[in-house]
Amino acid sequence: MDLVWLGAAMAAFLGTHFVLSHPLRAPLVRALGARGFQAVYSLIALATFGWTVIAFARTPAGTPLWDGTALVPWIVASLLTLVALALFMASLVGNPALPGARVHGLSAVLPRGVFRITRHPMMMGFALWSVSHILIAPTPRGFVLMGGLLLLALGGSHLQDEKKKALYGTEWRSWMKRTSFWPNLANIGELRIFLLGAILPWLFVTWLHIPLALVPAGPWRFISGML
Repeated sequence: MDLVWLGAAMAAFLGTHFVLSHPLRAPLVRALGARGFQAVYSLIALATFGWTVIAFARTPAGTPLWDGTALVPWIVASLLTLVALALFMASLVGNPALPGARVHGLSAVLPRGVFRITRHPMMMGFALWSVSHILIAPTPRGFVLMGGLLLLALGGSHLQDEKKKALYGTEWRSWMKRTSFWPNLANIGELRIFLLGAILPWLFVTWLHIPLALVPAGPWRFISGML
């Protein structure tokens, strides 16, 4: 029953996010104003996410499908979180998908840097973060929580493309033709500067996993074992 409640909470979080971000956004902005809509959106997002977190904590982990504590999945997951953080950091620079970003003239812009990898670096970072947690916690509750966040990242990226096409037409369609939805690994070298810049924040974030989740993450699993 606990797992059912967790599924219901995640469904509420995803459903309200997609509905408020797309079909209901325009009419609600007209009715409430931009600030009023943002307040309602934030309140609903916090409430449904809080419900999800509480439901997750109350749900027994269950039997894992594989040993996520083994060395290989742990190393792969750790590296994925580093790449995810680098993608997130890179997405904050010159990203036309961010709210308020300049889109006019985008049809004449050639993708540079991280946008030669994917036009959705932030959301792909969230997707990799979700996958990394599934690798090391392949339990029923883990699949519900992280699978839901993975769906949010990928589904949200697709719906964002559809919304941008409707809003900006040729500008966004041209950008889509020049960029990739899925990460183009042939251009992964474009991320090297951000990977270097992400190392210290990654060490800090993975260290925070110890006091917040009571589980060492990333390299701290090995460092804490040597201390």
